[in-house]
Amino acid sequence: MLTSTPFPKSFASDNHSGVHPAVLAAILEANTGDAPAYGGDAWTETMEDAFRAEFGAQATTYAMFNGTGANVVGLSLLLRPYDAVLCPATAHINTNECGAAERLLSTKLIPLPTENGKITVDDIRGQLSVMGNVQHSQPRVVSISQVTECGTCYTADEIAELAEFIHAHGLFLHMDGARLANAAAELGCSMRSLTTDVGVDLLSFGGTKNGAMGAEALVVLRSDLDVATLFLRKQGMQLASKMRFVSAQLTALLTDDLWRENAAHANAMAHRLADGVADLPGVSLHYPVQSNAVFPVLPEKVIPELQQRYLFHVWDAAENVVRWVTAFDTTPEHVDTFIADIRLVVREAADA
Repeated sequence: MLTSTPFPKSFASDNHSGVHPAVLAAILEANTGDAPAYGGDAWTETMEDAFRAEFGAQATTYAMFNGTGANVVGLSLLLRPYDAVLCPATAHINTNECGAAERLLSTKLIPLPTENGKITVDDIRGQLSVMGNVQHSQPRVVSISQVTECGTCYTADEIAELAEFIHAHGLFLHMDGARLANAAAELGCSMRSLTTDVGVDLLSFGGTKNGAMGAEALVVLRSDLDVATLFLRKQGMQLASKMRFVSAQLTALLTDDLWRENAAHANAMAHRLADGVADLPGVSLHYPVQSNAVFPVLPEKVIPELQQRYLFHVWDAAENVVRWVTAFDTTPEHVDTFIADIRLVVREAADA
């Protein structure tokens, strides 16, 4: 019999987690008196300075409500009406944003198959033969996710190789950085070393998955691209009136490397979870654990029984692959209880 009470801790998404106390404190601190609206406040100025310190003096940051909005506004800076975006088939902009880029920007997404969520120079090269052909949408942007939707990380060298090739062919490199913090924590490097220093042109920065209440950002890393962002953010319905409450959250995450502390803890809990089930019969990892996501293959009849007690998603029903995600507030006790129940159910299934 399972030892846990129903749904003691969600392993479905880091969006299910709570808000870090330091972020809550920052929101409360910002809730003092009146302040100019639409970003003309001291908290937003402080946030912009914090991002410049993290990503370089040339970085311009725009606080936004959500990741889809940040991606759409960012891509709008780069695209003409006849252009296309090359992205992994698993990319969030392709699979989980309800066609927002296609609907709102009238752009074409060209999904590229991958084995682990990461695209390569060869994947891109194969799409460039249509350049200049009036019959085809023109590849203009390559969008990568860090970490990928498969939980894997691009190294700095891999991104640099992509950027060099992309720029040599007149294209731009966009990064969906919803979990950029997790990648930097896993790789033991700065966020700048995975973006500014290796040729990323602009990125969406994720805060909500890493301890914020609701705060994302668009970070433009090239001043020549930052001509119409203020207007496109407004048109994209991402301009917050009381922006200080969004900005304060982002500043809190960048203060004293809280972003790294939260992400490193979430990653550690994912590794703990993967290690705890690695020796079970019929259980294997579909992708390597390189962030705060675990993609195990489970015996088919185990999945619905575990879902009676725990929230998590099926990633590939045909292959019995599920996805477990940990967060900054996932504790070792949460993980160990989950492991105990997984081990019990798997062994009971093996004995049946």
